[in-house]
Amino acid sequence: MAADSRIQAITARIVERSKPRREIYLERLRLQVSKGVHRSTLSCGNLAHGFAVCSPADKDILAGDRVPNLGIITAYNDMLSAHQPYETYPTIIREAAKQAGGIAQVAGAVPAMCDGVTQGQPGMELSLFSRDAIAMAAGIGLSHNMFDSAVYLGVCDKIIPGLVIAALSFGHLPAVFIPAGPMTTGLPNDEKSRIRQLYAEGKVGRAELLEAESKSYHGPGTCTFYGTANSNQMLMEIMGFHMPGTSFINPNTPLRDAMTREATKRALAITAQGNEFTPAGEMIDERSVVNGVVGLHATGGSTNHTMHLIAMARAAGIILTWQDISDLSDTVPLLARVYPNGLADVNHFHAAGGMGFLIKQLLKQGFVHDDVRTVFGHGLEAYTIDAKLGEEGNVVRSPSPEESHDPKVLAQIETPFQPTGGLKMLVGNVGKAVIKISAVKPERHIIEAPALVFHDQQELQDAFKDGKLNRDFIAVVRFQGPKACGMPELHRLTPPLGVLQDRGFKVALVTDGRMSGASGKVPAAIHVTPEACDGGPISLIRDGDIVRLDAISGTLEILVSAAELSKREPARADLSHNEWGMGRELFAPFRRNVGTADHGASVFH
Repeated sequence: MAADSRIQAITARIVERSKPRREIYLERLRLQVSKGVHRSTLSCGNLAHGFAVCSPADKDILAGDRVPNLGIITAYNDMLSAHQPYETYPTIIREAAKQAGGIAQVAGAVPAMCDGVTQGQPGMELSLFSRDAIAMAAGIGLSHNMFDSAVYLGVCDKIIPGLVIAALSFGHLPAVFIPAGPMTTGLPNDEKSRIRQLYAEGKVGRAELLEAESKSYHGPGTCTFYGTANSNQMLMEIMGFHMPGTSFINPNTPLRDAMTREATKRALAITAQGNEFTPAGEMIDERSVVNGVVGLHATGGSTNHTMHLIAMARAAGIILTWQDISDLSDTVPLLARVYPNGLADVNHFHAAGGMGFLIKQLLKQGFVHDDVRTVFGHGLEAYTIDAKLGEEGNVVRSPSPEESHDPKVLAQIETPFQPTGGLKMLVGNVGKAVIKISAVKPERHIIEAPALVFHDQQELQDAFKDGKLNRDFIAVVRFQGPKACGMPELHRLTPPLGVLQDRGFKVALVTDGRMSGASGKVPAAIHVTPEACDGGPISLIRDGDIVRLDAISGTLEILVSAAELSKREPARADLSHNEWGMGRELFAPFRRNVGTADHGASVFH
């Protein structure tokens, strides 16, 4: 069916707003397409370097333009559980490419860091900027002009957004994203969270905490909660970068390998040498972006994508705003309950019907655009499937179920868990912010309390340990924005704030830093912009000021008169300790040149 009128209206305004930038983007893309990928026109020295390690037969093929050459961009490393499975992918891809009559080469590798490892550590201050560094690293790999198409091997937090920015910057090339899948289910996420809170209270020790964490994060694949990594996989499928049904198949299984072979062959089939040429930058348009935002809301996905989706869209000349994201959230119902929005993990989500069922439900009432291009072809309807392993080791697809296999995890469109997506933009005299309330109890959607101001997350941790926070308050944690220190995630604050909330206190967080889809029950106004480092109003808040966070009306206010605020000088913070160590000195140019959170917090303006 046609898209809902509200979805159409929001899409139309994005199209109109984006028109000047999008037209320039498409003009440049088509010019690049017209130039083609002509390996035979490279000088002999250029070409010899490009295929020096290939077999004699492959050299003969690559000397001309007779068969397509597939570039592999990989985020493999064997420290990250989600990326370790990619070690064997290049071999699988090369073999599948040969079977399809093509060639495949690893074009380049990109860094892949883990927020779970760097949480609360100095390295976390590189995390957000790693997204743009990944885009640049992928661009370097593709700059050799040796490739007719590209496949992207990446899963986690900043890796997928960075790879998408690269794929759209090289939008004249087809792009297929190949996931690695989630790890099998371990210790339930709610039990892990319970042990974390007990540790924060000093009721269990480090040994018990490590045992719980190890049982939760226990093998290859993404973490099983619905944070940024798994939100990424949902996005790649609903936006059409994945083959249908591939997002949540566990690593190192025959089906997973079959899907990798299939994706490889598809990437070769959609080059300019065939009849289904699908350049990534034309495939992804405003409708695709809206579908991604809708999927995010329908599943209660990561708040990091209020920045990443904006940066990704801009790489294709599309101007998405927080207001668009907020208005779509007010329109789209919540259909999934996956931790922290519920007790299930992504494996339970997949077993309940997964992406095929979700997309089928959204299409029923026009919440997503069906008339889009994907790497699979035309129309999102083709993604309303279940994928299984065929008798010959191939991928076979059948229609997704009409009813959820577990209504507690995946709901029918007629009976959603809640009528809206639960992500809102907040505006007021503190600036602009976003908040995710899909896991916050309704009685905590409005918090009005005195401010307690911190310039470092450790200050709040110390105050909690010293017993100074047993009261109602709103924690204002500032100088955590992209210009100040790279905008680290602040998940170390979740256990102590959760403990205080469970003790019956009214608590909330206001910060110019980040929290992702792993955030949950504590109301948190995040990504506040302008940030404190820019002298934004958050820098005017003082201890004891009454702050009102209202996620129902969408406001964030300091209840202090404008006259009083005008007399105050913005707070300053000594940030010298953020400027060196663990590579932070290397990212000084990023901190100086980064844009604001509502524009994607990117160095690419």
